[in-house]
Amino acid sequence: MKVWESPFRSPRAAAVLAGAVGVLLFLNSLANGFAFDDNPIIRDNEAIQSLGTLPGALVAPYWPGEHGQSLALWRPVVTGLYGLEWNLWGGVPVGYHLLNVLLHAAVTVLVVLLLAELMPVAAAFVAGLVFAVHPVHVEAVSNVVGRAEVLSALFFLGALLLIVRGGERLSPARLLLVLLLYALAFLTKESAVTLLGIVFLLDAARSELTFGNLASYLRRRGLLYLGLVAVAGGILYARFLVLGNVARPFPPLGADILEDVPRIWTVAATWPHIVRLLFFPRALVVDYGPAVIPIAFGWNAANGVGVVMVLAILVLSLLTWRQGVRMDRSTLTPRALGFGVLWFVITLSPTSNFFFLSGILLSERTLYLPSVGFAAVVGWAVLRLYRVRPRLAPGVVGVALLLLAARSWVRTPTWKSDLDVFNTLILEHPESGRSQWILGDLLFAAGRRSDALRAYRVAIGILGGHYSLLTEMGRTFMGAGYTDAAELILTYAWRNNPEFGVAPGLLATIYDQQGRYEEAEAVSRMRLAEDSTDAVQYHLLSRALEHQGRFREASEARRASIRHGEGDHWEQWVWLARLEVAAGDTAGAWAALDSARQRVLTPDESRQIDSLALFLGGGGPGLTTPDSANNSQNPRPDPGTLPQ
Repeated sequence: MKVWESPFRSPRAAAVLAGAVGVLLFLNSLANGFAFDDNPIIRDNEAIQSLGTLPGALVAPYWPGEHGQSLALWRPVVTGLYGLEWNLWGGVPVGYHLLNVLLHAAVTVLVVLLLAELMPVAAAFVAGLVFAVHPVHVEAVSNVVGRAEVLSALFFLGALLLIVRGGERLSPARLLLVLLLYALAFLTKESAVTLLGIVFLLDAARSELTFGNLASYLRRRGLLYLGLVAVAGGILYARFLVLGNVARPFPPLGADILEDVPRIWTVAATWPHIVRLLFFPRALVVDYGPAVIPIAFGWNAANGVGVVMVLAILVLSLLTWRQGVRMDRSTLTPRALGFGVLWFVITLSPTSNFFFLSGILLSERTLYLPSVGFAAVVGWAVLRLYRVRPRLAPGVVGVALLLLAARSWVRTPTWKSDLDVFNTLILEHPESGRSQWILGDLLFAAGRRSDALRAYRVAIGILGGHYSLLTEMGRTFMGAGYTDAAELILTYAWRNNPEFGVAPGLLATIYDQQGRYEEAEAVSRMRLAEDSTDAVQYHLLSRALEHQGRFREASEARRASIRHGEGDHWEQWVWLARLEVAAGDTAGAWAALDSARQRVLTPDESRQIDSLALFLGGGGPGLTTPDSANNSQNPRPDPGTLPQ
């Protein structure tokens, strides 16, 4: 009985060994904390931190807070997983990072097992090793929210492996499992929608599909395709219910001009970066924004090289596809090159900006699933080299893997914390608009106001009047007490993007502080028109209405604030009681005070409530006991005269 088989002959041995390499390589990520997008999505996201509120987070946008709806992302599977983890180990990052590493290992295992169905095991093993150690995966694995890429790839590859091993006519049980995995992949990351195209690619690679036999093929695969389309349609409809749209294409940060000029000029300039990242990933970048990849307004050397490069690769892949025989585990066919290229193109298409704007020019984490195609090409090329030069191939692949692994190991600590991420970005690419934005924030926090303003001006020069930049600057100025400057910036942002409610929401705070209550009411209502669940805006609206003497409306706004998340704060109920008194509803005031008492934590808080209760029960001006609360003769005093 063999204890261990050679990974060059056994798919299982190859998969396990490649997965183990993936674990060992990313063990240093366990020292990382929460960084960059981890903070708003996990650490600061109260909606996922309680089992009571977690169900609501599953039917809300992926991004919490004011930008969630506009970013149009909904990923309930990964959101739910973050919530379950928070209730297991709270805000301790090591648990999240450990799960990321294990998931990456599991994806690597599936990469080997899937490719072993399409090419010799030795080629699949090399492909798995390349996938396990490639530096382009560092962001997806070492930054916790890269989980969406990794987990979606796990479901995606699992579904494909079931399809490949199930034959052309899947059993009902296998078909249901495939559809479930597809739904999980799609609900984890939107790019999983491409599974339909990859299924066709796999079938075409393993057979000789032609226009003549396409109809019979579709009849055999009809049930599978119908099921996949039904799942995709159902999820798209659910996205519409949650987000108000199926998809909301928007330009990358600082690249709004791409909505007005042909974006192919800029998109083509990203292709050389993608090829470089796959073959020579020495230089990795946190943010590929404008300036790192300049916005192009015509054809130039950079995008011209990109077009020539892509056309050459596509022509080469087409020629090798036509010359090669069908792919299987016993044949090293040139068709593997075309398969890998088409896999990459199909799976990258949702974020490529080719068909629609995707919100990013380029991001390393989005290459996670597409790189399976690259790994397949490398596995095929290495085994082909080995058959021609058996002594040269092991050395070449060994050195290449060591270099890739070393780069990944060194890069992983970049995602240790916000400070590490930002320092790396500023040091490596100070020309980036995001770099200057972050630098401005850091200088402002350090008290170097003039230097901060200079950095902000540079950021605006690169990114333009981008809404997020302006609203965050406005927020920073508000925190520093520069309300006049904040008002100017926020007003400009609001006028240029009236469809978004963040700027008017912040302006409501400024107007409230300055006693401009009619203006505060107006902008609060505009913010609530975009997000009717914003508890803070209901709070500001209630104050604005109260100071205008519209107590009944103020009470309704206060109840809305309580209903949308502020109900655990006893002060909200005391404020509601004061408004109910002013509106002539003493019974409602007593009920609000009872709710406040249930939420107090200190004796001082109890004394404040007792003071108002004494005022209610002691026959203060115009006040009655609960027994006579419905007396319509009660006058309505100014809430400002009541105990605070």
